[in-house]
Amino acid sequence: MRGLVRVGRGVLWVLLLVLLLALGAVVWLKETSTPQVSGTLTLPGLAGPVSVTRDAWGVPHIRAQASDEDAMFALGFVHAQDRAWQMDFQRRVAQGRLAEVLGEAALPQDRFLRTWGFYRAAQSALPALSEQARRMVRAYTAGVNAGFSQGKLAPEFRILGYTPEPWTDVDSIAWSKLMAYDLGGNADDEILGTQVVKRLGEAKLNEVLPPYPPQAPTILSREELGLQAQAPHHRSEAATLPAATLRALQAQLAAARALGLERLPGKGSNDWVIAGSRTASGKPILADDPHLALSSPMLWYLADVQGPRLRAIGATIPGLPGIVIGRNDRVAWGVTNVNPDVQDLYIEPDGAKLTARTEVIKVKGQPDVHLTVRESEHGPIISDVGAGAVGPRVALKWTALQPGDTTLEAFLGLNYARNWPDFVAALKRYVAPSQNFVYADVDGNIGYYAPGRVPIRRGWDGSLPVPGDGQHEWTGFIPFAQLPHTFNPADGLVVTANNKVVPEGYPFNLGNIRNWAEPYRAERITALLTQKPRELTVDDVKRVQLDTVSLVWRDLKPFLLATRPDGDLSRQALEQLRGWNGDERIDVVPPTIFEAWLAELQQMAQDELGDGTRLSSLAVLNQLRENGELCRDERNETTGPQDCAGELQVSLKRAVDRLAARLGPNPAGWTYGKVHTVASNHRAFGGVKALGWLFNHSTPTNGGTNTVNVARPDPDTLRQTQGPSYRQIIDLSDLNRSIYVGTLGQSGNPFGDHVSDQQQLWAAGEYLPMSTDAQDWGRTTTLTLTPQR
Repeated sequence: MRGLVRVGRGVLWVLLLVLLLALGAVVWLKETSTPQVSGTLTLPGLAGPVSVTRDAWGVPHIRAQASDEDAMFALGFVHAQDRAWQMDFQRRVAQGRLAEVLGEAALPQDRFLRTWGFYRAAQSALPALSEQARRMVRAYTAGVNAGFSQGKLAPEFRILGYTPEPWTDVDSIAWSKLMAYDLGGNADDEILGTQVVKRLGEAKLNEVLPPYPPQAPTILSREELGLQAQAPHHRSEAATLPAATLRALQAQLAAARALGLERLPGKGSNDWVIAGSRTASGKPILADDPHLALSSPMLWYLADVQGPRLRAIGATIPGLPGIVIGRNDRVAWGVTNVNPDVQDLYIEPDGAKLTARTEVIKVKGQPDVHLTVRESEHGPIISDVGAGAVGPRVALKWTALQPGDTTLEAFLGLNYARNWPDFVAALKRYVAPSQNFVYADVDGNIGYYAPGRVPIRRGWDGSLPVPGDGQHEWTGFIPFAQLPHTFNPADGLVVTANNKVVPEGYPFNLGNIRNWAEPYRAERITALLTQKPRELTVDDVKRVQLDTVSLVWRDLKPFLLATRPDGDLSRQALEQLRGWNGDERIDVVPPTIFEAWLAELQQMAQDELGDGTRLSSLAVLNQLRENGELCRDERNETTGPQDCAGELQVSLKRAVDRLAARLGPNPAGWTYGKVHTVASNHRAFGGVKALGWLFNHSTPTNGGTNTVNVARPDPDTLRQTQGPSYRQIIDLSDLNRSIYVGTLGQSGNPFGDHVSDQQQLWAAGEYLPMSTDAQDWGRTTTLTLTPQR
């Protein structure tokens, strides 16, 4: 017995020692990785002192006395303090240097990134900036490097065993190129369209990629545009590509998806601006919530940046100088994606002149990989794999890869805008990705502009690949003054939700008939805002921004509820759906069944196309309305469904069987919050079991496919991976009563104080004060940066 006691005591001492070592490691990691946020630091590169006051949520309020460049230096410094890993990872993505630190598994991504040439495009953009913009970029870069030099390494650097290289001015532009990919272009639709035409014929193109409904809302009306004549419509000729070439192109898209860069059905953003004639205060209210991939750390970083002239607060992106979305002391702005057609795929003829370069990709623990990248006059050959071509050579032409991109300068100009003419002047420098900018100012004006380089095509619409024979060339870009815009519209309201921008009659082709998001969000936002035509308040706007009623359910409901159940489980599921009002809340059962069923229905074209194609909810609706041929199971003509009634029955059974295996046999217990949780996962370690628990963040979330508070479930897991990455509501009657919130927190460090303290607020529909008044900041800490003499 004494021996057992001694053994037991020994085990306890060992456990205690292990616990103390673990605690010591955590303390050491925290001390060596979390930044200094109080006291004084003396740094080279400043002209005068700068105070950085972090509020109760870790948001920095920067006050520079000597120059605006000092304010931008401080922004770079705090970005480096709180998000060094995010910045370096994003830089490596732009450069195509992931395999250098992550190993061979990242090679497909590096090949894609080097082939498209994102970093080369950033290098070509820097010389186009004005000297004033270059000064701001240089100041930001110096601030980042001052932050890197503090020796506080983020845990990811220690895990992977390297330190970040010095930041450069090109690095301060580079991530904008990846944002342009994520938000602009239709190369993926061209690839899918080519596949549809090849396998099903051109007649089926509209079934897989349905056109925008003719009666659905457009952002601007004919009256606002002053349209009179009907513009002619052109179609692209049907293109054919061998299966091997299609596979090579799809491999490029798969590499992008692995980086979280993809267009998805139901992915999009909302913004709107309300004139004072509709509000209780008599001044405008502006709202914005960009929908992007959700990650850890969150993409955005909230900041308040002030210098002698600069007075901007809102959402920044670590790695980029300036406020991207937000307000200054006179003007507010928000953005959603326009998604015009700014990409074209060219099938180059045999005699096309090509240039070639060799990219050397370093791979951790492996020999270097040499990648030959070829280019035509149109752009990079993206159908190549390694040094060899697969079938026809397909080149990409894209506005974001062309030299002379001054988009960063446009955003810097918005930070300084005092009125509508200043705002418009800044947007003249905007190139890509084209965005729906909504505008409001303290004088009571509202407006809208859709800037960016949009190609003019004569006789073709760019929806499918075309021969590179000189007959399908861009003839210029839509003149800035003729891009869609309005100032103080008569109805006092502009709503954008990635829906079609202009009605028929606009003299230029912004995009083909399939370019636009489904109209559900735009329709719902407009309906809610016009229910109360006067006296709207910030609280009213909150309710709209957080709305989770599904218009997709409204449209699909009669077809779904008419389904003949196959078994008792299907019958119980249908009973759960009867009487549901379509509100996708985490505490009820119907949205679980609906979203799981919709995910099954969206696969109905996979037997025809033989891949992972998922239809949009609008395409599913069209099939059910018309008893379309995509409902037929081409692979199982004897046992599979042969009409839409059969597809509904079979897909419901698949959905409920999957839910029962996961949640148990009683549908009454299938509440939505059990499956619909946000997955804000780390880009490098999110899928590593030993590390994911430390870096990933999750919580149940309301919303679903195409709700205003968009929260499209992943079709396999029903988790939310895309959504409102940032929310803001700006009250132009009292700017410091404005509100905003991110999805996680200011810090990217799992040992930091503000790594996820915004997540529960975001999920619950709550906000932080978007205020430059210290009385609204709560408990604060102040770090003073002083110049090195």
